[in-house]
Amino acid sequence: MTTKILIVDDDEVIREVLEFNLANEGFEITCAVSAEEAMKKLKPEHSLILLDIMMGGMSGYRFAEELRKKGNDIPIIFLTAKDTENDMLTGFSVGGDDYISKPFSIKEVIVRVKAVLKRKKTNPLPKIRKKLAFNDLTIDTNTKEVFIKSQKIELTKTEYKLLIFLLNNSNRVVSREEIIDTIWHETPYITERTVDVHITRLRKKLENYAHLITNQAGFGYRFNKSEL
Repeated sequence: MTTKILIVDDDEVIREVLEFNLANEGFEITCAVSAEEAMKKLKPEHSLILLDIMMGGMSGYRFAEELRKKGNDIPIIFLTAKDTENDMLTGFSVGGDDYISKPFSIKEVIVRVKAVLKRKKTNPLPKIRKKLAFNDLTIDTNTKEVFIKSQKIELTKTEYKLLIFLLNNSNRVVSREEIIDTIWHETPYITERTVDVHITRLRKKLENYAHLITNQAGFGYRFNKSEL
């Protein structure tokens, strides 16, 4: 079965370049000029979205956020001329799986698209108990939901994987390289700074339990149960 990709960008040249090159790689392409049009064209058989951020009407961020609220976990790669740390953080926080800055190399786009699609088919997380509780912090590994005092904490897929990986290795400090090899093992161009950005976002969402994730300078991170 041909893998279907939805390209959402208001720049006609970019759409045509992406469509031509990805079609040559064997993908079936659907294009939309806006988030509003993409809402109508997105189908269950689509496997990935290449999504521009700055568009007229609904932004790419808002579109991604709306999809995640509806429980749609289709992989999203953001395409954007904005490449600051805050922009990257926003992209990941609303559920993005990868982030490519414009102007981009079409070869880089193809590599990242294939990596994200391959990662979707694999599960690097080891099996653990169905539900874990740390005082008022509860992690339901069956539904992949996290709660603090029965209040659901909205984590992205990557943030959840990161939390579980740290938890499974709570008896030791894990390096940034090890985290990248596990969480982003099929994605090129991921830097140690990406790990730090995700850790910062995860700790912020954990609120009073942020202290459970500790940083050992020069070594890496640890989920520290002894801090409970």
